[in-house]
Amino acid sequence: MRALLVGYVWPEPNSSAAGARIAQLLASLNSAGYEVHFACAAALSDHQMDLAAVNVTAHEIALNCESFNEFVARLNPAVVIFDRFVTEEQFGWRVSQACPDAMRVLDTEDLHSLRAARETLLKRELKTDPNAGPVLVDDGALFDSMRQSDMILREVAAIFRCDLTLMISEKEIALLTQYFSVPSSLLYHLPFMVEPCERTLSDYAEREHFVTIGNFRHAPNWDAVLWLKQSIWPQLRKQVPGAELHIYGSYPPKKATQLSNPKEKFFIKGWAADALAVIGAARVLLAPLRFGAGIKGKLMDAMLTQTPSVATSIASESMHGDCPWPGTIADTAEDFAAAAAQLYSDENVWKIASDGTKQLLNARYRYPQLSFLWLQHLNQLRDNLFQHRQRNFLGAMFQYHAARSTEFMSRWIEAKSRVQG
Repeated sequence: MRALLVGYVWPEPNSSAAGARIAQLLASLNSAGYEVHFACAAALSDHQMDLAAVNVTAHEIALNCESFNEFVARLNPAVVIFDRFVTEEQFGWRVSQACPDAMRVLDTEDLHSLRAARETLLKRELKTDPNAGPVLVDDGALFDSMRQSDMILREVAAIFRCDLTLMISEKEIALLTQYFSVPSSLLYHLPFMVEPCERTLSDYAEREHFVTIGNFRHAPNWDAVLWLKQSIWPQLRKQVPGAELHIYGSYPPKKATQLSNPKEKFFIKGWAADALAVIGAARVLLAPLRFGAGIKGKLMDAMLTQTPSVATSIASESMHGDCPWPGTIADTAEDFAAAAAQLYSDENVWKIASDGTKQLLNARYRYPQLSFLWLQHLNQLRDNLFQHRQRNFLGAMFQYHAARSTEFMSRWIEAKSRVQG
């Protein structure tokens, strides 16, 4: 039995949370006995994972090309997973035509329209308050903001067209079901799935400095670096004068590297070959995200290395449920700096938070249990796929109209390319 994951980009687990998420899904499918394939139309990258080493067959595919229909028909997968809604828009109708019996699954990574709405709200706030903290508005205000863009229409349409959508955030499930009329039967909550860290971890006395990490191409991460530079770090370094701030992340632009300032002990380190190593060497991880969506890979890595963290409400959203946060949640620059200074300087407070990382991981992110349950749900839906689709009338309607509009546009691009070629 074959499973095909159609990627938006080639997975880079060491560069982004999205890459780590894809690696976890591939491992989960492998463990269930699927013959796993990964296909992508993006350019190859220097940091992409070695798919062959994890028993996954890689395929380079083309956008707007009939060759994909031929490829997927030959492969004849039982399950096709689309990495983000834009990938479903491009290839979903082709899978539906070539392999109508294949179960179509969307992995949202995060709700892009929620992230975009919060970014818009933050930019509006920054016009009047340059030191504004994270976007903290109620769900009604989020709905009003999300509704201003057609992105939510595209995302929800993709969700309806698929048989199942994997959601990483409980917050996003609540928004979709309560405000956008998405049936809960189309959604499945699947957070990060992780195994315990097997490396030897340093204790309080062996660690030093603050750390943060995140792909610089991801807008919330870049904004967090700016907030650190302009508002948080000037206060924090006064409270802990001997400490440094190390900022890691893939693809740092020149405007980021230019922020590095040894006199201020503010260092842009760039790409980390081993994220767990650099986080595990630090005493405290900082996650000052002012907007965003989904759940955060940097905070998951902090838990894996038993590193206490200071996070905003946006950064910690949907990550801890009823469990205490292993560190502090703070939403102003002043509170954030004070909390980070206390965690860094007070060994007893640090150890309580460090121990809390293990409790939270065990409560919410254990790979064996999560993998078993989602694959069980997947197989149950596959066994009853006809009945499931019969109940999803809106999905059939969206599939019909999207297939027509997207197909004709894609075929026009394909024909134009042949003529120009």
